[in-house]
Amino acid sequence: MTIKVVRGNPTPEELAAALAVVRARAAAAAATPPGAPTPRDSWSDPSRIATHRLPQPGPTAWGRTYWPA
Repeated sequence: MTIKVVRGNPTPEELAAALAVVRARAAAAAATPPGAPTPRDSWSDPSRIATHRLPQPGPTAWGRTYWPA
């Protein structure tokens, strides 16, 4: 794996921190068995919105009716 700094002049400590994050992510991805389902992000789960009451009619109700896909 090759890492190239495209912009800026990082210190050795900053470069080491960035490399540690990249290596940790690669290790986590390698530890996941192939074909295993990936967990959904909680922000994209529609059920978190359905637990709240529906907006009541009013002048600002149209702004609260958006349902993310």
